[in-house]
Amino acid sequence: MRLMGVLCVIAAGSVFSRARADELDVESKPPSDRIAAVLPLSGTIAPVMVESLERRIEEARAKGATVIIFDMDTPGGLVDSSIAIADLIKNLADIKTVAWVNPNAHSGGAIVAVACDEIVMARSSRMGDAQVITLGPGGAGAVPEELQAKAYTPVINEFRASARLNGYSVVLSEAFVIPDREVWWLENTETLERKFVFREEKKRLLSESVEATLQSAESAEGEEDVERETGAPESKQTAPAPQWKLVETYYDALLDMDVNTFQPIVPDDELLEMSAGEAQAYGFSKGVVPDEAALKTRYDLTSIFTVAPSWSEALATWMTSIYVRGFLMMIILLGAYVEFHTPGVGVAGLVALIALAMFVGAPYLTGLANVWEIVFIVAGIALMALEIFVIPGFGVAGISGVLLVVIGLLATFVPDEPGRQIPLYIPTLESTWRGLQIAVITLVSSAAASLVGMFMLSKYLPSMPLFRRIVPANPTPSEVLVDDPYRGQARIGDIGVTEGPLRPSGKARFGSTLVDVVTQGDYLDAHVQVEVIERRGNRVVVRTIT
Repeated sequence: MRLMGVLCVIAAGSVFSRARADELDVESKPPSDRIAAVLPLSGTIAPVMVESLERRIEEARAKGATVIIFDMDTPGGLVDSSIAIADLIKNLADIKTVAWVNPNAHSGGAIVAVACDEIVMARSSRMGDAQVITLGPGGAGAVPEELQAKAYTPVINEFRASARLNGYSVVLSEAFVIPDREVWWLENTETLERKFVFREEKKRLLSESVEATLQSAESAEGEEDVERETGAPESKQTAPAPQWKLVETYYDALLDMDVNTFQPIVPDDELLEMSAGEAQAYGFSKGVVPDEAALKTRYDLTSIFTVAPSWSEALATWMTSIYVRGFLMMIILLGAYVEFHTPGVGVAGLVALIALAMFVGAPYLTGLANVWEIVFIVAGIALMALEIFVIPGFGVAGISGVLLVVIGLLATFVPDEPGRQIPLYIPTLESTWRGLQIAVITLVSSAAASLVGMFMLSKYLPSMPLFRRIVPANPTPSEVLVDDPYRGQARIGDIGVTEGPLRPSGKARFGSTLVDVVTQGDYLDAHVQVEVIERRGNRVVVRTIT
């Protein structure tokens, strides 16, 4: 039995030793690498940014990144592009995504930020204000009331989906988009639960709390009356009614102190926009992160690297901005004007062609324009050239050419709609209508600016020394006058006598000068009086005098 006890102790010790060894072995293993890729997301959100992020995310994944941090500094941009990026981020199930607001994530940037698994913010940073706007002749403005449901629905649904997925307040998410969403912050005095509610819900909860308080007070008075009458305390305990009150203060992590709460959190004439401290108090931001070193510490990263946009993506983004495209259109029109007002094919025409190639090429390379749009523009230019140089006047070819060019230029601003198979269509989506509005505004503004430029060029360009060196001044009449071999004789209306027969050409004498003349096809005999009816240089046309 003693031997069996010893064997049991040894066996137990062996099992314990193996378990301890396994535990030590697990603890001694190095932690798995946590590699983060920082993807800068700055400037206006547009289709080229969607394609850029797709490429950079795949590059980060190929380099072993387990965390992707979007370094955000954007005023927003196109709604469809912002939602496309948000969907791209939410589909990254195998990678942790972090939105680092550094320093701004407004409008479409807020859509992208709430789609990430976490949000952290720089010390001086802001996010929010995601109202859908439209562009018109007067500039940016609110969506008309009759179109608000169509414009707001996809944005609100995107915010709601991201809020539910990542644990943000759905109420506050809607306040990003719609101005009349008045939001209040309430606290339960028993459970200390805090929640954000709209105006009507706030009224209901506070009124119920007041009513419950009154009922509780009446119940307490009734118990006191019973106690006075019977002399014995009432044994039944009345449960305290739930109480809701307005949140009076909150902890601001940025200031490291409690600050007063201004209610409502979002007034009915404003949109939700949060500082770093407010975003953390409202449950959106997880913390304040000033730099990449703090990011590395916060997420326990073993390494961190940046995947920046390529030079071609940066150039394409710059080239597809409405300001650059508007400037290019103005250069195209001014170049064409100067070329048509100067002899030959010169610098102005070459500059106009280069500007046109850049105007069309940039959206084509970024996927905003298609081949058919370029075909329309080229065909339109060919028809206008045919009208100018071949067909006299300005008719069907010229008008068709102008229409094709205008349609092609406008279409380079309008993104394709899903399922469209034909090149020309009436837009049905908000994003395509917005693209068409931007196109019209850009072209009209550029044309107006070009008219001013044309007036200035017509007035001052001919006197500029540089222009005189490039384009010689028009010759004076004396410089183009051909020497008159007949010394002023044989002018239109002069009378002469044929020196010999005209068959139909020959010679005639005008005073003492012998002149080579020609009839209009008539044969004349010698010594016949003739009159000059046409004179072009040395060519003298005569007719007989009857």
